[in-house]
Amino acid sequence: MKRILLAAIAVIFLGASSKPEYSIQAIRYGTLRSEPISNFVIGAPKGQTLDAAFIFWLIRGGGRNILFDSGFHRQHWFKEENIADYLRPDEALRLAGLAPEEITDVVISHAHWDHLGGIDLFPKATVWIQKEEFRYYTADAWQPGGHHGGIDPDDVQQLLRLNTEGRLRLVDGDNIEIIPGIRAYTGSRHTFASQYLRVEGNPPFVLASDNVYLYRNLADHKPSATFSEADYPANLKQQERMIQLAGSADRVVPGHDPLQFQKFPAEGRVAKIK
Repeated sequence: MKRILLAAIAVIFLGASSKPEYSIQAIRYGTLRSEPISNFVIGAPKGQTLDAAFIFWLIRGGGRNILFDSGFHRQHWFKEENIADYLRPDEALRLAGLAPEEITDVVISHAHWDHLGGIDLFPKATVWIQKEEFRYYTADAWQPGGHHGGIDPDDVQQLLRLNTEGRLRLVDGDNIEIIPGIRAYTGSRHTFASQYLRVEGNPPFVLASDNVYLYRNLADHKPSATFSEADYPANLKQQERMIQLAGSADRVVPGHDPLQFQKFPAEGRVAKIK
């Protein structure tokens, strides 16, 4: 009986310790100058602007180096957007002490150009995206009546290439543990099937990406931009869910807010969130 009890305790202990305690860093690779805040916070007063941050997040632990989002580098976006202080994402990563080939996984929140467009910069990474996001933007989005604003065809081609190479993983739905201690959630509909992450640990953090653009979305209870206006209420419900999952609004990390480089210890372009 004693032997059985000890074995049960060992199983419980090993199960509890099998998930790594991750570190999280935000890496800022550029700035989007003078964007109207009303583009980020639906219902915000007109006329106010913000220098928004281009960011991806580095999660380290358990022998893995994981990026949440991948930035962009295709040249035509520099002609279309007011971009400043740019450093290509693979070079920005080096500021956190890693080479691009050391990235094991890239989790994509959604298919917009500034989040998906760097997947070809990390040559050994497995790329994760929601199954319905992949399906829609490689098919229906380009058919009559489809919506592909902000989606770069070259990025879609890269997704297809990764799939044929066996380096793409499709996340099928909500509340899925994709990597031990890291769960993907859907429902905010920033794009057709965008996702966000909960990084478990003590304490947990939620990386929202563009499902929450700014801390102001949370403070003012205002939605971020969504796939359609009909999705605004769902986005607000997801913001509440994110706060519950993180245990505090302070541990929900927005997609483009430069304040995260003030809220958390930062050295230049790299902020230590956890």
